[in-house]
Amino acid sequence: MSTSTIGQTWNTTAYAAHGRFVANMAGGVFELLAPQPREHILDLGCGDGALTERLAATGAIVTGVDASPTMVAAARARGLNVDHQSATALPYEAEFDAVFSNAALHWITDATAVLDGVHRALRPGGRFVAEMGGQGNIAAIRTALQAVLEPFGIDAETAAASFFPSPAHYRHLLEQAGFTVQSLELIPRPTPLAGGADGMAIWLNTFRNGILDLLPAADRALAVERTVALLRPILADLHDEWTADYVRLRFHATR
Repeated sequence: MSTSTIGQTWNTTAYAAHGRFVANMAGGVFELLAPQPREHILDLGCGDGALTERLAATGAIVTGVDASPTMVAAARARGLNVDHQSATALPYEAEFDAVFSNAALHWITDATAVLDGVHRALRPGGRFVAEMGGQGNIAAIRTALQAVLEPFGIDAETAAASFFPSPAHYRHLLEQAGFTVQSLELIPRPTPLAGGADGMAIWLNTFRNGILDLLPAADRALAVERTVALLRPILADLHDEWTADYVRLRFHATR
């Protein structure tokens, strides 16, 4: 089985059903952005537009951008202005008062290209406010998945193409790109999963879809079963309710 970088693929129906907590738990970073009426905001990695709608409801003039054609279509179906672009090749030049991103930057390993594009997209004095997976994010889940997939010839960490930096590392990247860091913190955020006893299996099939798609259907089901079994003593309680070991990196930087 190939060990090449795969990254994540998105099923918008599954994401809407099982991933809405991503937008629902974005209150802290949304407040840090403090969007204002009439200011121009780029929502980087907007997904299906659930949080983009909340930005637009403040009176801000919002443009969403996402690399997934299915997510772009879902966001446009909400009546939002959304561009289909890679975050590593943003085409904007001094167009925005703020760039906002929630739970997207950790899916992109070329952070330098992203930050350079965000810096270009901002007007002088503009702000970049975002939250992403940080150092230690879903460490137990990643370790279990790595152990389960290794016999199938899959390096789960390489295939996931995820990026969970430390605060010091990301501060360096921001400053290297020309930003002034106003705040940056690592926030442990244990996250309850919906679905009861099936919560972890649902999470794996939603948020590690790209890796699991490398397997035939029968092997995929077996891999999920084995991963869930490894994680149950760590992340499930006595009632078989699951909590994922999320750690977030939240920051505010200015051009």
